[in-house]
Amino acid sequence: MILVGLTGGLATGKSTVARMFQDCGAMLIDADLLARLVVEPDKPAWREIVRAFEKQILRPDRTLDRSALATIVFQNRTKLRQLGAIIHPRVAREQSRLTREVAKKHPHAVVLYDAPVLIEAGAHKRMDKIIVVSAPQETQLKRLCNRSHLTKTEALRRIRSQLPLVQKVKLADYVIDGTLSFEQTKHEVQRIYTELRRMA
Repeated sequence: MILVGLTGGLATGKSTVARMFQDCGAMLIDADLLARLVVEPDKPAWREIVRAFEKQILRPDRTLDRSALATIVFQNRTKLRQLGAIIHPRVAREQSRLTREVAKKHPHAVVLYDAPVLIEAGAHKRMDKIIVVSAPQETQLKRLCNRSHLTKTEALRRIRSQLPLVQKVKLADYVIDGTLSFEQTKHEVQRIYTELRRMA
């Protein structure tokens, strides 16, 4: 089995690439999905977040208001680090547990761990290979403003909350250009997946 970290910047096309790897046969573990699971109402992470950020970040059904929380943390790096310190270790434990499960059932699998802050959370150290999806900042801004209806200032603040792409690329075993056409991206994914399959 080979464990591959997939990361990139906001709005670089990482989710599209993840789906393409899945179509090739990779087993996908989605960090965003795990992050949602660990903060469900009354779970330890949920209780810590409510203590740290108070009830203003709760919806009427007691789930986290992710939009309100994002507004707070993307304006304050200390609070962003505080939130990360609550969520990242729990997501890491879930990822390790799921990887062990896959390894038992599929000992030669290519396991793709899709994590936007893979490197920021230190999870890249546990990966066998790292893939970074990259795109120019102008592309990220345009996509993020269109997709999430953010102002340019808000979008820029979110992009800058992550490690610069140029630093992520330095740690990558593979870099995929997020501005390629759908067909070109698919071809690149298939090429990389074939290599990873040989290693697994």
